[in-house]
Amino acid sequence: MKARPMPETPGAPVRRDARSLPTKSRDSGASGRDAPLYGALDLGTNNCRLLIARPSRDGFRVVDSFSRIVRLGEGLSHTGRLDDRAMDRAYDALALCAERVARKGLDASRLTAVATQACRAADNGQAFIDRVRRGTGLKLKIIDPAEEASLSVAGCLNLFDPRADAVLVIDVGGGSTELSWMTRAARGFENKGWMSAPLGVVTLAERHPEPAGDTEAWFEAMVADVGEHLAAGGPSDASVRPLFESGRVHMVGTSGAITSLAGIHLGLRRYQRDLVDGLWMTRGDCEAAALRLKRLGPAGRAAESCIGPDRADLVLAGAAILEAVQRAWPCERVRVADRGLREGLLLQKMRDDRQKPRRRRRRGRSNGQAGNQAAGAPAT
Repeated sequence: MKARPMPETPGAPVRRDARSLPTKSRDSGASGRDAPLYGALDLGTNNCRLLIARPSRDGFRVVDSFSRIVRLGEGLSHTGRLDDRAMDRAYDALALCAERVARKGLDASRLTAVATQACRAADNGQAFIDRVRRGTGLKLKIIDPAEEASLSVAGCLNLFDPRADAVLVIDVGGGSTELSWMTRAARGFENKGWMSAPLGVVTLAERHPEPAGDTEAWFEAMVADVGEHLAAGGPSDASVRPLFESGRVHMVGTSGAITSLAGIHLGLRRYQRDLVDGLWMTRGDCEAAALRLKRLGPAGRAAESCIGPDRADLVLAGAAILEAVQRAWPCERVRVADRGLREGLLLQKMRDDRQKPRRRRRRGRSNGQAGNQAAGAPAT
């Protein structure tokens, strides 16, 4: 299926910019093959993901990556604890990450490893982090929702339409969903508010098991559940809502659920990041893809190469979260991001290391604004 053109804001970026495409580094010197390696490890409720890269002039170039569905948060919403089998799955994936880090010779000081909602919420979350440190040497830090939202924004900045009045970044995780409202300012985009809803694809799917029939009612129940949580948050700045009513806004959606929707929309026989990352979709495109998934049923979704059996029971929960956000904050354009927290971790660490000598002479200034020039998109 050929994606139809988006109704762009005048001067908006094309569907994806050059920095979104797969590229092998040809740089030399400090930003090329001689540059030090950096790593970012994200242990989420559903996935364990590692990215290893070198700095480059336009951000970084990926050297190695790893992703595995571990479902660490499976059953957590019912018990309040991480399940033993889930911890074993996550531990095995983390051990493989540690091996990759060692093989690449990545210095431990340049590896940033974080854990998110599952370890935040579980009574034994910190105990599992300690087990990982003892067994693999990986030092995972449990980050709070505010930092998670900020890092996701940083990883997606160069997908913002620079002429949009506002951008809503939605990061759909396994155990939570983070939203960040950004508005255009003189030096880039400014954060006007954020929220974290304690519902992700895993927790929402567990709260609403798929029935044998009446798929539409089941889907609407998930949308309503998410909508209730969204009603409790949002930006306190009253100037943000009118920007969405004006139409000069768009969303950036970062999650496996949203990239899967994009793959269905494009009719891909196999997932292709270079076609998905940076893709513009309309709200109608998203709804049509969700409708197709509902009609496929569990077996049909599992057979789709862009979803597979591991995501078949979760992808519609992700579509329901996106639909709930669209109803609360309507906008016509959605830009799909196959990037997010890991990329934000890498960019933050690289930036901090570059600024270290400067900080000895002068205290760092506030980073309340997120300029497009700092986006440094990955080229993976």
